[in-house]
Amino acid sequence: MGLPSVMVLPMLVVVAAGIYYIYNEVMTFMSKSLVKNKVVVITDAVSGVGTECAQLFHKGGARLILCGSSWDKLESLYDSLTKDADPRETFAPKLVILDFSDMDSMEDVVSEVMDSYGCVDVLICNSSMKLKAPVHSVSLEVDRNIMDINYFGPSTLAKGVLPSMMSRRCGHIILVNSIQGRLAVPFRSSFAASKHAAQAFFDCLRAEVEEYGISVSTISHTFINASEPAAPPPGTDPAPKSNVLAEFIASQLTHGVRPSVLANEIVQTVNRKRKEVVLAHPIPRVALYLRTLLPPILFAVLAAGVKDSALAEQLL
Repeated sequence: MGLPSVMVLPMLVVVAAGIYYIYNEVMTFMSKSLVKNKVVVITDAVSGVGTECAQLFHKGGARLILCGSSWDKLESLYDSLTKDADPRETFAPKLVILDFSDMDSMEDVVSEVMDSYGCVDVLICNSSMKLKAPVHSVSLEVDRNIMDINYFGPSTLAKGVLPSMMSRRCGHIILVNSIQGRLAVPFRSSFAASKHAAQAFFDCLRAEVEEYGISVSTISHTFINASEPAAPPPGTDPAPKSNVLAEFIASQLTHGVRPSVLANEIVQTVNRKRKEVVLAHPIPRVALYLRTLLPPILFAVLAAGVKDSALAEQLL
């Protein structure tokens, strides 16, 4: 007896979700194995996303160059990575002080990064400065500082490692940007402008360096949801194992993106060499389509959202 027609669509959805889940798991495993011996630079490595990336790449056997503005935090990250690591399988990370708000130091930073191993295989530009404020209240000094951290810093660092990549005819540059590099919302003028600028720069760069075998990827994500699932209290019985596929589907519907999820996507992007990745729940995706196809409707929604700021917050 055949399945009732009403059951066909749900079955197809479950099968498709299962195939997608298995594909993601396989690609995640392959990504982690293919970073071995690669020289990987991570900016703002002490942030939530940067730390998660450092752990994944370190376990995969990459030769890490970790950048950050705090030496104490970098040393703490170094200790956590090397404490129980097998020196036969992993490399001790190299640490570099990097503060994009000090653009005068960028020449020295680039030299230190290049001198660490003589080359860079993967550059992950992860740094970001956010601001929520009305346009008229933001000073020019703040505008410039945000542009330095979100645009001029990453673009300058990319230019610094580019000659070596071009001469070796290989390399991968990844910009961890923001959905607001593609979609602007009220009260984020400086942040959105800097992210739009970075998006445009790396889009241009991608086309210019393709002939040299260099890949350029941009990852546009919504806000970082730093609340990871809580671990059970010590001494309690472990919770019964839930449906893994159901958890995966639920994670795709969760607002925001957890650092661990974004870090996994970055590692997979290194392997897949995807040009653009969007990590967003349905509302921002719909807004992106409206911006392209029906911009007046989106503008009207955003204008209404100014009167109800909670609406604009829900967008991104």
